Parts: sequence; structure tokens; C-alpha cells
Amino acid sequence: MDFELKRAREKLEKEQKERKEKAKLRLERERKAKQGALRQQEAIEAVQRQRRIVAAEAEAKADQLAEENLLAGRGVKFSRILEAMPYQGSGDKIKLPPSCFTELSDEGAFDKGPLHFSLSLIHQEGGPLGAESADKERFRTTHAGVLEFTAEEGFVALPLHCWSNLFPADAPSSAMVEVRYVWLSKGTYAKLQSVEYGFSYIPNHKAVLETSLRQHATLSQGDTLTVNHGVLTYHLRVLELKPSSSISVLETDMEVDIIGPDSAVTTNEYVLKPLVFGKPESGTVDEGRYMYYKFSLDDDTWKRISSEDAKIVVNLDSQTQDGDIDLYVSRHPLLFPTLHQHMWSSHDMGSKALILGAEDQNLGSGTYTVAVYGFKGTSNYMVSVTVQDAPKHKPGQHAASSSSVAEVDTVECRNCRRYVPSRTIGLHEAYCSRHNIICPHAGCGVVLRVEERESHVHCEKCSKAFQRAEMEKHMKVFHEPLHCPCGVVLEKEEMVQHQSSNCPMRLITCRFCGDMVEAGTSAADARDRIRGLTEHESLCGSRTAPCDSCGRSVMLKDMDIHQIAVHQKN
Repeated sequence: MDFELKRAREKLEKEQKERKEKAKLRLERERKAKQGALRQQEAIEAVQRQRRIVAAEAEAKADQLAEENLLAGRGVKFSRILEAMPYQGSGDKIKLPPSCFTELSDEGAFDKGPLHFSLSLIHQEGGPLGAESADKERFRTTHAGVLEFTAEEGFVALPLHCWSNLFPADAPSSAMVEVRYVWLSKGTYAKLQSVEYGFSYIPNHKAVLETSLRQHATLSQGDTLTVNHGVLTYHLRVLELKPSSSISVLETDMEVDIIGPDSAVTTNEYVLKPLVFGKPESGTVDEGRYMYYKFSLDDDTWKRISSEDAKIVVNLDSQTQDGDIDLYVSRHPLLFPTLHQHMWSSHDMGSKALILGAEDQNLGSGTYTVAVYGFKGTSNYMVSVTVQDAPKHKPGQHAASSSSVAEVDTVECRNCRRYVPSRTIGLHEAYCSRHNIICPHAGCGVVLRVEERESHVHCEKCSKAFQRAEMEKHMKVFHEPLHCPCGVVLEKEEMVQHQSSNCPMRLITCRFCGDMVEAGTSAADARDRIRGLTEHESLCGSRTAPCDSCGRSVMLKDMDIHQIAVHQKN
């Protein structure tokens, strides 16, 4: 009996102990659950508090940005987010939708002067890019003027200058751009750096830059400016601007400094290497490529040449047996002579020499370019320019020689047509008839050795005489049809004449802007045609400038007539 009571008591104690432990665990779980819920509530409140702070900061920042925009726009508040699309245009003038014109007009923007806009890329999610963005080098901000309000609604058309500066790398398939009206101060100073070598070689490179800037309304620090000069394209980085990092270039006088590149751009073959008189330069040129050199004639050297005391000799020696090279020379402003555009050329096989003297009308003091063209294969060469004294003849020397010949009893050889002393004419004719032959081609008359007869040939088209080995090159260079960009098909000599005087796409130096531009067709104005102005010069000369004497605004092409008619200046 006692044993059963003891066992029942132990069982009861055990059950009570288990119930106590379960209650204790339940209390512990409830306590932890309450603590977790409290922590979660605190976290939610912290997140909400942080969101309220961020929203307040964003609102304050938006208010500050709106105030800055209003201040930058001088009372004009205009901002649109539009999809960017490129168009083939020069300068930095964008195209906006017609609705932008209405909004700008309502804001009174047209009363503030020229329109300038800030262009900023937008995240695809819709937020503007922050200053601390890791992709700030990829996504940039630039400035632009406006060309017209003809773009589709929701789009902004960007010229190549704005497009390339906003997208230095590959452009996305679609990009949103914030177009914001800003007021820009007129620029007073700009520091530019050329990416490629050769921009400073242009004789009037500042005039070329000025012509390019006429197509721009703004400049922004960090942008890259593209300058076209004939067939060449140069890129200039904008390093520094004053009075601010973004300026207006409309109707302002600006000081410009241009510095050279940090390192050479090896992909550009248009580099002028200097040549020193009497010092040869060696090089290598591939087939179809050019190597360019330059030399200068000072006034003293030209005085010697013009008085026929000296001549300029340009030598080109080929040092490769299998290759062939050609020689072209031009006078600046034609910087880079080619097969179609040059002043002097030599296409002889082997070594070549051009002798330039006072009889050449295109010769004078100035800078010249020597072009070495790889006609066939890769060739090593040696090029040099020397000033050689012209041969001197004593007075009466030719007359004495003529009289001495006349006094000798001579007879004309019936084979070679040379005059030989009569006492040896029989022996000479016997030898001459066996070893010499006269070229039967009409107008040639060259005396050839019998063994040279087969190698002496005449061109069927121009009748010039050549060695048979030279005929293939002559036909390819002089008689192969060449296609001019204007659509005309001519042979080489006619093409050179066409591209130097008649081609509407020929490059000329404008007498008004100093830039090398396409001549265009004849001027539309009959008076301009009488003056000899090209289409470009007729338009470029229509710009006005103040007269130095009276300050009156006069068209550039009428300035000389104004000076004579009004101020009696010759």
C-alpha cells in the first residue's frame, strides 16, 4: 500500500514539474515574441522616419534646384524630358517640338536674348543622374542652342556635336534627355587642346576654328569640338573656359589658346615632317599611302631663285627594288597633295627629281609640302630638298660655238640626221646604218641603238615615248578613268585641271573667312559672278563688319567698294 502511494506521489511531482517547465518555456517564447515585435516595430518606424527624411531632403533639393533653374534662366522656368534622336547637322543647334516654342514664348524666353539649353541624360528609371554616379564619365551634361521647333512631340533632335559629347561610348537604343533653359554669359577666354597632331600646321588655323565656331552657340568645359578642314577632321578638347564652365560664343570677342596633344596619334597619316635644305630624310611608305614633308622658302632664297641664280631640286630615291613610289609637291594652303590635287609631280620609274625655278608661276616664298606616294608595294626611300646654283654662261660663249661649227665643213648623215665632218661622213654612215635607227613615230625622231628599238614604245593615246617597262604605269596613272566626287569622269591630267579650277567640290581658301571650303557652283548674284566669287564666297561675303574708318556696318564683299566710294581710299 505504501509502495503504491509513494509511486503515485512521484508521478504527480513529475507531472507538476513538467507543467512548470512548459509554462516557463511558454512564458519565455511570449517574452521573445514581444521583444521581436517591438524590434520590428522600431525598425518599421525607423524606415518610415528615414523615408520622411529622404522625402524632405528631395523636396528641399527640388525646391533648391527649381530656384537655381529660375536663377539660371533669369526668371524663365523651362524643363522637358524628351527622347533623344540624332540628326546630321553641324554645330550645336538642337531641334525641339513645337509645344516647346509655345511654352518658351509664354515664359518670355525670347525677350531674354539667344536661347541656350542644358542637356542632361536621365536614368532609365526616370531619376536624374547624381553627381556621385559611378558612370559620370559615360553620362555627361552639355549645352546647346536651338535651330528650329520642328521635331516630333516627345523627341529632341541632337546634332553630331551634342550626340558625341553626351555619348562618348556606344549610345543606347533609346535615351531620355532633360532639356533645361539656362542663361549663359558671353565667353572671354577658351583653352583648347588638339587631340591629333597637325592642326597647328594649318597656316590660318585660328580662322578655321573661328569658321567652325560660327555654327555653335555654346561651349562647355570637357566637351570635344570637331573642326573640319577640307578632307581632314580634327578634334579639340575644351580644357578651360572663362568666365564660367559653360559660355555663349554668340557675338563675342574671345581669346583662344590652342595647345598640342599629350601624345601622338599614330593612326593619322596627315602629319607634316620638316625637311631641312641639304639634309635627306629616309622613310617607308606602303602601297596606296602617303608620307608628307614640308619645307619653306624665305625671302632671301626666293630672291636668288627669282633672279635665276638658283633652283630648287626635290630628289626622291627609291631604295626598294620591287616597290615603286611617286612624288607630288604643292604650295600651301594646299597642305596635303594627292594624285588628283597637286602643283608638280613626277611618276618616273626609279629615282625622281623635280627642278623648280623662276619660270614656274606657282613658285614663290612660302611653305611647300612634299608627298611620297606608295604606288606599288612597300618601299624604302630617301627624300631631300636642295638649293642649287644655276649654271652660268659667259657672254658670247654660244655665239663662238655657233661660229666655230659653221666654219667646219660638215655634211648631214642620212640616217641619224646629225652633222658630221665631210672627211669622215662615209665611215660614219656605214657604222650608223648598222647600229642606229631613227624612231619612225611621227614627231619623235629619237636616234636609238638597234638593240633598244624593241624597248622604245609610244603611248597610243598621248603619243609620248617611254620604255616598254614604263608603259603599264603610264597607262594606269595618266589614262585610267578617274571619278570626281562631283560625278565627272576624266583622265589624270584633265582631272588635276578640273579639280583645281572647275570642280564645284574643289577646296579653296575663302577670301573672307580664311577657311578651306568647297567652292560650290557659280554665285547666284550676277555681280558676284563678275567679281569672280564662288558660291561659298558669295554667301560668306554677305556677312557685315564695321568699317575701320566710319564704323558703319558694311558687307565684307562690298568693303573695298565702300572704302573707294566713301573714303576715297585706293
